[in-house]
Amino acid sequence: MEQTIYALATAKGVSGVAIIRVSGPSAFESYKALTGHKNIEPRLAKRIDLKHTVSRETVDKAVTLCFKGPKSFTGEDVVEYHIHGGPAVIDSMLDVLSAFKDHRLAQPGEFTRRAFENGKMDLTEAEGLNDLIHAQTSLQKEQALNQMSGALTELYEGWGDELKTILAHLEADLEFPDEDMPDGIFPSLMPKIIALESAINDHLNDNRRGELLRDGIKLAIIGAPNAGKSSLLNALAQRDVAIVSDIAGTTRDVMEVHLNISGYPVILSDTAGLRPEQLSNENAQDAIEAEGIRRALNCARTADIKVLVYDSTQPVLDPNTAALEDESSIILLNKIDAGINVPKPENAIEISVKTQEGLDEFLKALTKKIDVILGQKTSSGPALTRERHREALKSCQQSLGRALEAELPEMSAEDLRIAIRYLGKITGRVDVEDLLDVIFKDFCIGK
Repeated sequence: MEQTIYALATAKGVSGVAIIRVSGPSAFESYKALTGHKNIEPRLAKRIDLKHTVSRETVDKAVTLCFKGPKSFTGEDVVEYHIHGGPAVIDSMLDVLSAFKDHRLAQPGEFTRRAFENGKMDLTEAEGLNDLIHAQTSLQKEQALNQMSGALTELYEGWGDELKTILAHLEADLEFPDEDMPDGIFPSLMPKIIALESAINDHLNDNRRGELLRDGIKLAIIGAPNAGKSSLLNALAQRDVAIVSDIAGTTRDVMEVHLNISGYPVILSDTAGLRPEQLSNENAQDAIEAEGIRRALNCARTADIKVLVYDSTQPVLDPNTAALEDESSIILLNKIDAGINVPKPENAIEISVKTQEGLDEFLKALTKKIDVILGQKTSSGPALTRERHREALKSCQQSLGRALEAELPEMSAEDLRIAIRYLGKITGRVDVEDLLDVIFKDFCIGK
């Protein structure tokens, strides 16, 4: 028998209200024991005293809500206890629930897992819910809501239905060949398979915009020592995150800050000043800086956007910084408040972190570049948000390609079955057995 689970559904800490959720076959039994009420009235909020089952002491004066399965989040009987959010009250309530022999503390994500297992949502919707809980920007929230509402489910199940219809027609032709079609039905199905393969390919070629929006755009600040990288980090974070000093080599490691820039999640990394000559030094202190420089170069290689910072007071542009310039770069000429001695790089934005001059222009340029990467203004349809979706779709696409090239229709049919299974790995719902429904719907077999 499935155990009844319980957990604190709101954040830990002191609050006006905390919610403890109980789900499972005995949820209503413990509710009756704690409240003394024998009748369950679903979806009706009740102000009620919760009593300890042994001492009958008052645990809390709470509001309760009961949900009868399957019309609940998990699909099971569910009770929500809206109690006062003090630690003593929460701990007391959890302790009381633990005394019921068939109750146990829920594992991480177990409520959502039960919702999936009971058909209340598919895997993509469950993942969307998790993304919504962790969303830190408005665009992350919109993407998560879109996925949680079933946008990806609709897309993938639509493709699955197309494949099942194609396979059903092919299976019927193999089992019940039409004498009027000596070449079989498969040639007429090939354009549909090609169209589906193309649609999946377009979905995959999205520049990973969904994953980048979910995980955050990686932005690395690169430049020579004392170019103003750490000061820029602090200015964008609007707090003192990194130590700022005129001493070269102050920054020894990669410092990360998570920011919300125009709704975009950005992981901003401050890096050690580029002095490649330090890489070969054997002095202990120099070795630490050398490791920082190695990490800075690696950060530059893996960043989605590089912010190259030059010191305007220097006589020449730093060649180590210039060597990293490419189409993913934004070039900043810092310290213009102290004068410009260096030749201005092409497309450089002149700024002064000290006086804040030019920072608005830089943020506009940064937002524009992120917008191009994510394609938010030009993209249509739901985006891939996880690598597992991408790998399953690639495998599905490969199976479709094999189906088109197979020498025998029987081999094509098998590859189509495999393609359907790969789509099923994404949503967790595709079942090859329901091909029977399609066959009997579209063909008058046995007439």
